[in-house]
Amino acid sequence: MTGIEEIRKILRDLGIGEESLRDDARLRADLALDSVDLTQIQIELEDRFATHVDLWTAHDLTLGQLADAVGEPVPGAGAAREYRDRGWWRPEFLDDLVLGTGVHDGNRAALVGGGRTFTRAGLGAAVSGCAAGLSRSGVRPGENVLVQLPNRIQLVVLVLALIRLGARPVLALPSLREHELDTVLTALAPTALAVPARHRRFDHLGLAERLRERHPSVRTLLVTGATGPADGQVRIDDLTAAADPAPAEPAPAEPAAVDPAPSRAGVVEAVRSPSDTALFLLSSGTTGPPKPIARSHEALGHLVRVSAAASELTPESVFLAVLPATHAFAFCHPGILGTLAGGGKVVLAAPDDAVEAMALIERERVTHCALTPALARQWLTARAAAGTRDLSSLRVLQVGGARLDESTAAELADVFACRIQQVYGMSEGQLNFTRLDDPPEVAFTTQGRPASPGDEILVVDGEGRPVEDGEAGELLVRGPGVVTAYHGDVGAASFTADGFYRTGDLVRRHPSGNLVVAGRLKDVINRGGEKIPADELEALVLSHPGVRAAAAVAMPHRVLGEAVCLYVVGGDEGAAAPSLREIRTFLEGRGLARFKLPERLVEVPALPLTAVGKTDKAGLRADIAARVEAEA
Repeated sequence: MTGIEEIRKILRDLGIGEESLRDDARLRADLALDSVDLTQIQIELEDRFATHVDLWTAHDLTLGQLADAVGEPVPGAGAAREYRDRGWWRPEFLDDLVLGTGVHDGNRAALVGGGRTFTRAGLGAAVSGCAAGLSRSGVRPGENVLVQLPNRIQLVVLVLALIRLGARPVLALPSLREHELDTVLTALAPTALAVPARHRRFDHLGLAERLRERHPSVRTLLVTGATGPADGQVRIDDLTAAADPAPAEPAPAEPAAVDPAPSRAGVVEAVRSPSDTALFLLSSGTTGPPKPIARSHEALGHLVRVSAAASELTPESVFLAVLPATHAFAFCHPGILGTLAGGGKVVLAAPDDAVEAMALIERERVTHCALTPALARQWLTARAAAGTRDLSSLRVLQVGGARLDESTAAELADVFACRIQQVYGMSEGQLNFTRLDDPPEVAFTTQGRPASPGDEILVVDGEGRPVEDGEAGELLVRGPGVVTAYHGDVGAASFTADGFYRTGDLVRRHPSGNLVVAGRLKDVINRGGEKIPADELEALVLSHPGVRAAAAVAMPHRVLGEAVCLYVVGGDEGAAAPSLREIRTFLEGRGLARFKLPERLVEVPALPLTAVGKTDKAGLRADIAARVEAEA
């Protein structure tokens, strides 16, 4: 049904006769709609089109103009009414859900990191103060701000302040580089970039300056760790200092995308709706550069609540965030947001020091932590170095990002004397958890079941037909936390006509009702939880003048699970292919994220082919596995 047909149906339901439903009919003057009718129409339009149209202050729209304003119906948008009726989507804003002190004690510690501790009330004050500072710096409601910060207090305060202001943070992993970020900036046109001056020996500020030169939308660089002020730069450390929020007036700038209105503590906020985008996540990049995923207050709030419930977070919980906090798993599924929403405490740490993480568990009495399988294996090694540290407070180790093998799960449970909870989810919004009362034979061998009671899942074959329980098929999902489109409608093939998201994951149903992840439909290498699409890497390698053919495959890795092995054919007949070092230098020069770089290169005279003439990736994977096994 088209947009104009949907609008006519809404009006017929209000008792408007068919003869009056002309394209040029005006809502108030011709159809005599009153204030109750207009409110009902706005609600219906938000449900069916996932958009808000102001019928009160705008001029008297015709049916045709209204149809142009709302566009075409959004697949799955009609379910919004059910989600609200059932309480899955609630009329609340994400910052209020996370920072509210109406239920939880404002004097209890809420955020710890870098030698600083914020109480819940103090964190709320810092967030409002930061929002006021952002407003003074020219950041406007409705604008996008790319945030690429490591696990520091400044990250949490800044992201919540942007949300409170009505601006929309775009959470990007610190490991992403120009190749990935150029695509994101083109799609979202952020007006500011938030970066550390340097992190892990990389010059993030230099990267941000280069991006600003190429993307004219970027007016401001928000920088932490900078040595001094510079033109177009704002110090995040000053914005996020614990202080009483000061009244702020917006600095002169381009017109805001949303009309601002004065609000708490003098901060200039947007007139917000729970259906508005609260923030953007980025897809894992399994099919190319990461795609922006818009998350509304009500949909993301639902995921925060259900994932916190599945994790059994309480006001007594202490969550240790060691995974990069700009990833959805560590930030909101349930991570930082879920812990704060439940009244608990968040402790921030770096992912590369497992011994220090165990010192934090002892000192802060950590109860929950989320890891990837690769990081979990490092923790097993580091446990001996941690000596006699008291880790008895640790109740739950969550492991996700890649499939956890049964033997490692059992060893983790034994060494750390805690529950192992497998988490299989995606930034697109479908989350599966094993439950903490699942028996070990289920918790150690499956990747969980949906956290949301509203999720619908299908396991289908190549023709889209449901498979029998126990058989492998592609997982399709939809529900109150699952998106129905990427921002800008890119990747439309990832969604069915009736609103299911095609995950690209092969799964099978376990007799317990949980899912077991069996692999990927697409050619993706899972390096310790970081997804690397082989075709993207191969395309970049083939742009090297010394390469005639290339194939990237997963190579077994003792710690990471998988790493990238690159099979290469030299550019000229008989000429040697570039070395691994040359290829890595070339790819870094093209702005590729370092975690995507190949870790082994095998030169071959020609790539093996299947009977239908495609590269025999299965044969190459078997070859490198055999080589690794022989060397071991």
